[in-house]
Amino acid sequence: YLIGDIGNTNIKICKINNKFKIVQTYLFYSKDVNLEKNINKKIKTILRGKINRKVLFSSVVPIVYRKITKIFRRKNIKVIEIKDLNLKKIMKFKVKKYSQLGSDRIANALGASYKYKSNCIVIDFGTATTFDIIKKKSTYEGGIIAPGVKLSIENLFYSTALLPMFKLKNYPTKYGKNTKEALAAGFFWGYEGLINNIINKIIKKNSINFQIVLTGGYSIFFKNHLVKKAKIENNITMLGIIKIYKEFLI
Repeated sequence: YLIGDIGNTNIKICKINNKFKIVQTYLFYSKDVNLEKNINKKIKTILRGKINRKVLFSSVVPIVYRKITKIFRRKNIKVIEIKDLNLKKIMKFKVKKYSQLGSDRIANALGASYKYKSNCIVIDFGTATTFDIIKKKSTYEGGIIAPGVKLSIENLFYSTALLPMFKLKNYPTKYGKNTKEALAAGFFWGYEGLINNIINKIIKKNSINFQIVLTGGYSIFFKNHLVKKAKIENNITMLGIIKIYKEFLI
């Protein structure tokens, strides 16, 4: 089977076996001007072997989704977006406008519910930093969207004349003695405070314990600096899509 996730930064296409385990992952850059060309180069490899003729995607980038759909259709593969399916059969959504809820966040919520079967907060360090609250019995309670770490760094660089571009590397133990050290402390400590404050407010509002699930590239930087013990699950989105595939397309 084939599943995929189309995000604002990256595209991930995964091949899963008949036991619903990921056996191969293909990565592409969403804003690549040669995206169609690069996927077409890989399409034979992606479709090698006995493949179900239905591909399931979560997507938050409609233009890219349409491009990928055309590529697969030329190979007689039907492409389905997860929100085309009646997901309310497998999860209760306590939101005002379901249509505005991103497919990636729905997949994250289902993945966490499927894997942990407990109250969860999924924190996704993507283009935005998102917090999704899931309660037992597959109930999506709502969420929070904050600026993404990488995007914030880039915006600061492009909006200022003298501040340098930098990468987060090692957790700072003191405030900066030069510009890069000051920036590192600001972003590490600032996001640490943002994340912990949001976690505390969610816990206080609900008065229950939550499993904290981290996903995305910056998870490793913050895992050991949170008020609650956290687990990193970088395939949580794919686990959610796998759950949907099993429920609706088999």
